[in-house]
This record gives sequence, C-alpha cells and structure tokens, in this order.
Amino acid sequence: QVQLVESGGGSVQAGGSLKLSCVASTYTYTFSTYCMAWFRQAPGKEREGVASINIWNADTYYADSMKGRFTISQDNAKKTVYLEMNSLKPEDTAMYYCAAGPPAACSLSSTSITSWGQGTQVTVSS
Repeated sequence: QVQLVESGGGSVQAGGSLKLSCVASTYTYTFSTYCMAWFRQAPGKEREGVASINIWNADTYYADSMKGRFTISQDNAKKTVYLEMNSLKPEDTAMYYCAAGPPAACSLSSTSITSWGQGTQVTVSS
C-alpha cells in the first residue's frame, strides 16, 4: 500500500475550475508501476470513478460524463497526479478521492484499488 494525500479542493461557482493534487509517499520506481485514479462520492450516492492514468505509459481513461471537462496528468519526479476540472457543475459536488492500484485499476473498478486517500471536498454552487 501507499499513502496518498490529496489537496486542492474548495468551493467554486458553476463554470469555474479547480485543480486537485495527489502526492504518493512511495519510491519513484514503485510509483511508476501504479495506476493512479480519482474517484468521487456525493452525499447519498455510490462512489464513482472519474479518471485514471497508468503512470508507466501515461495512458488515461475517463468516465463518460467527465470527458472534455476533466484532465488527469502526472509528474513522476514529484510522485504526484493532478485532476484539472473545468466547466464545473453543481452535480460535480462531491468528496474526491485519490486512489492507487495495479494496472487493472485503470478501468476505474474500485475493487482493483489497493490504496485510498482521505479525500478532498469539492463544492460547486449554482
């Protein structure tokens, strides 16, 4: 397992942007073997996958509702992944979690995740 620490959440108005960060406490080589992902959970709803990135080859995957608005990226030297969120909507309001797992986790299946961060709250007002 790896320790994950998220930051960057906050409150914005609809149409605004936020950039979340997730730092992994692990060796650089170990980080390169991970799939890193973002999930979110709104009150009363199930946790859902947002986006993932294979650190080794930088392949990305997005949930359909996030395509075109969200961008996941990585900085291997900093062992950090980012989630840039644009054109935010009130329905994007949720706790956002950083996650790590083997390459299978890039399918955004939570069952493949081996490590979770504590989450960072994103609130979008209309």
